[in-house]
Amino acid sequence: MLLILIFIIGYAAITLEHPLKLNKAGAALLTGVICWTILVLGGDSNDSHDALNHHLSEIAGILFFLLGAMTIVELIDAHDGFEIITKQIKTTSSRKLLIIVALLSFFLSAVLDNLTTAIVMTSLVKKLVSEEKSRWYFAGMIVIAANAGGAWSPIGDVTTTMLWVGNQITSANIVLKLIVPSILSMAVPLLYMAWKMKGNLSRPEAVSDEEKLPITSKEKNIIFFSGIILLFGVPVFKSVTHLPPFMGILLGLGILWFITEIIHSAKHESHRSALSVSGALQRVDTPSVLFFLGILLAIGALDTAGHLHHLAEWMDGTFHNVSVITLLIGLASAVVDNVPLVAAAQGMYPLSVFATDHYFWEFLAYCAGTGGSILIIGSAAGVAVMGLERISFFWYLKKISFPALLGYGAGAGVYILMNL
Repeated sequence: MLLILIFIIGYAAITLEHPLKLNKAGAALLTGVICWTILVLGGDSNDSHDALNHHLSEIAGILFFLLGAMTIVELIDAHDGFEIITKQIKTTSSRKLLIIVALLSFFLSAVLDNLTTAIVMTSLVKKLVSEEKSRWYFAGMIVIAANAGGAWSPIGDVTTTMLWVGNQITSANIVLKLIVPSILSMAVPLLYMAWKMKGNLSRPEAVSDEEKLPITSKEKNIIFFSGIILLFGVPVFKSVTHLPPFMGILLGLGILWFITEIIHSAKHESHRSALSVSGALQRVDTPSVLFFLGILLAIGALDTAGHLHHLAEWMDGTFHNVSVITLLIGLASAVVDNVPLVAAAQGMYPLSVFATDHYFWEFLAYCAGTGGSILIIGSAAGVAVMGLERISFFWYLKKISFPALLGYGAGAGVYILMNL
């Protein structure tokens, strides 16, 4: 009970970051460490240490992936690579731009993954929209679209990949069964938000030639296309080697490091440093990475204590309905991470109970993937965007949660009707 109480207090401190004037990264780190301290002091120390090591290996993989992806995006940005895309987007209409951003996020997420897509698209929107509050609406739509796009692809979301690797779903079937519900879960919030948005948007002022770093058009193209190819190569690398995604992103970062060192070798030291990976690493938002660490540590402690497994068992024993249970797991994933919830469901229902490509597994992939969009800290994409754009928890709750919930319900309803 003390563990749950500390988690609730920490969660409240994160959500009340602006009124309390406390940085959410500090609150998250304190919550994570205190939760594990209580777990170690109140139980079997050896078991707790083993569990911590297990969770830390998974958390480290996510953090290294996040760090690698953010650095590659920062490097593309330093070389003005996003100009190649932004020059193609001529419209200043808020509605048209929102539709373009949502569609790009949705389909990119299925090929990359929702976390990488959220980072790339948030960085892109910064080049297209100058006003911060307007960008927050776009950021909210990016979270919804990236999570929806990741739900119907076996490599688009961590939970979908878990079910794919665990043989609960097959790649062709998950695409076939979830593409329509996922489109709806993105389209309904998009229509709602596009209806609310009016007028035109102003773009950020262009950087003067004096302030620009000495980059040729050839160098810009090399870094942009190399970075994009390396990002797209991560899921391919994972499929071929079966190594975790962070290995692929670190491989890409290492390759890009060599490329930047070679093409800028003749430049002045100050320019070469700013355009290198070491310079990009200094500009990466480290508090966001630490926020991730704290949140995942806290959820890992709840998982180790058995609270998430008990939650899944309670839902199973109380509702006795697969659809209701899965919908509730999706809603729960808006509060706690969807990975341990899906892992608990995998442990509760072996393949002898629900065979490969069973209704339950497909619906779980949809609900766990899209339910996290309802709150901004309910998904990896949301947490990343929250850090990059400094979005407050309550602003997202007030402006984005309702359309996200509508989309979640619409997609779920269509999936249930498709399978009657």
